[in-house]
Amino acid sequence: MTPVFRTSRRPRPVREANPTFVLVHGVCSSSLMWAPVQRELALLGHRSFAVDLPGHGFEAQYPAAYQAPQNLDAWAAEPSKLAQVTLQDNIDMVVDAVGRLAEHGPVILVGASLGGTTITGVGNTVPDLVSRLVYISGWSCVQRANPIEYMQEPEFGDNLLAPLAALNVGDPAELGVGRANYRTADPVMLAALKASMMADGTDEQFRAFLNILQPDESLAVMTADARGHADTWGTIARTYIRLTDDRSLPVAMQDRLIAEADALTPGNPYDVHTLATSHVGFLLRPAEVAKILDGLTV
Repeated sequence: MTPVFRTSRRPRPVREANPTFVLVHGVCSSSLMWAPVQRELALLGHRSFAVDLPGHGFEAQYPAAYQAPQNLDAWAAEPSKLAQVTLQDNIDMVVDAVGRLAEHGPVILVGASLGGTTITGVGNTVPDLVSRLVYISGWSCVQRANPIEYMQEPEFGDNLLAPLAALNVGDPAELGVGRANYRTADPVMLAALKASMMADGTDEQFRAFLNILQPDESLAVMTADARGHADTWGTIARTYIRLTDDRSLPVAMQDRLIAEADALTPGNPYDVHTLATSHVGFLLRPAEVAKILDGLTV
C-alpha cells in the first residue's frame, strides 16, 4: 500500500488575478541577480519573470583577454557587442514580454538601478499594460534626461564611485561602452568597489556577486532621454524602495527622484518603502523585498 503523507499546514488561498512580477536588472548585470528575490516570491505564491536585456545574460561578451591571465591591452581594443544597443532596444524587449505576460493577468514591473530607465520607458509606451512600477534604488528620471546628467547634481555627492575609474579598460568614446575589469585582483580596487556596492555583505558574498557581473555596458543606454511623461508613465501606480545605505545611488538622490516625480503627478505620488541596505545589498535580504512586493498585490 502506498503511504499517504499529510501536512498540518493549510495551503495559502490563491488570490484573484495574481500578478506577474517582471524584474529588470541594472548595469552590467543580468536576470541571475534576481534569483534570491524570485525564490522568495515563489514561496509567497507569485509568478515572476526576470529579463535579460539585449546583450546580457547568455548573450554577454566575455573575451578570452578578460579571463585569467588577463591581457588588458588586447581587451581594451576588443569591439563590444553592446556598442549598438540603445535604451529603445531595452524598452522594446520588455514591452514584448509585458504584452505576452499581460494575457495571463496584471503585470508589476520592477527595476533596480539603471533598470529604472527601462521600466520608465515601458511605462511611457504601454501604460495600460502595467499595473504598477516599482523602483529599487532605481533611476526614475523626470527633470534631467538621464543618470549621467543627474550625476552632476549635489545630491549625488555622497557616492563612492570616483575611485572606481581605475577599473575602466579602453576608451569608452571609441568602444561605445563603459568597460570595467571586475576580475581585478587589486585589493584596493576591490575594497572600493565593495564599499560602493555591497558594504553590508561579507567578502565572500561580494565576490559571489562580482562573478555574475559582465564587464561592458552601453553608453547609449546611460545617456538616452529616459524621462517619464505625466500623461503615460505618470498615470501608473508606482512604488519606490529607498536604500538608505546606498553609496552608488545615494539616498539623497533617490529622495530627489521621488520628489520630482511626485511634483510632476501630485495626484499619483510614490508609495515609498525603506530598507537599510547598500546598492545591491537588498539581494542579501530577499525575504524583505518579497514582503514589500507581496504587499503591493493586496
